[in-house]
Amino acid sequence: MRRLLFVSACFVASTLFAVPPVEQSSTAAGRAVVVLDNPRVRIFKTRGASLTGVEHKPGVVVPIEDGAGRKAGDAYWAADAGARTEPSGGEKGAFIIVEPKDGGPRTPAPAAGSKPGEAVFTGMRFTTLFENDKVTVMRARMDVEAREGQHTHGSDTIVVHLSGGSIEDTADGKTVVNRWKPGDVEFEGLGSSHSARNVGAAVDVVLVALKP
Repeated sequence: MRRLLFVSACFVASTLFAVPPVEQSSTAAGRAVVVLDNPRVRIFKTRGASLTGVEHKPGVVVPIEDGAGRKAGDAYWAADAGARTEPSGGEKGAFIIVEPKDGGPRTPAPAAGSKPGEAVFTGMRFTTLFENDKVTVMRARMDVEAREGQHTHGSDTIVVHLSGGSIEDTADGKTVVNRWKPGDVEFEGLGSSHSARNVGAAVDVVLVALKP
């Protein structure tokens, strides 16, 4: 959970991004907004009647608010653009869709790199939701005053904020407090290093770690 930076379309492996929308496309379900597009991943947010008719490639679908069929954070894998990506009856609400890309630059994982949940921490909990050959997806909770020790990311990791909250982050000798909203997205690049402390209410997120 790194410091807040605004992003262009270019990719820097050692930087975390929280990004504004960069494009929109009409869908049968409403409006889909791309919030990050780099050589490793494409991420968009949609808010409409349901996911029916939203065109997307294989990827992780993260509901960011409760619906009739799923709770916020109940992430799942949508195998292809034609797959039915919602439970019977139609799931309404807002979604983040994370599409891993094949190809693109590959940086070897640093020897000291850690996977989500492996860093030294206090007051944090991690639950693996599912894993396949593309991603490992986890729910994580950062309790009040929880801390992540200094660590280096061993994978490109997307953080989808469910609750929002205030997190103090220290990287490159600088400390800032980021104030996240539900539905905000971060990109934590492989090889980036930082420490963090929760300075507000408990924070709930979904973590999507991309595999090489």
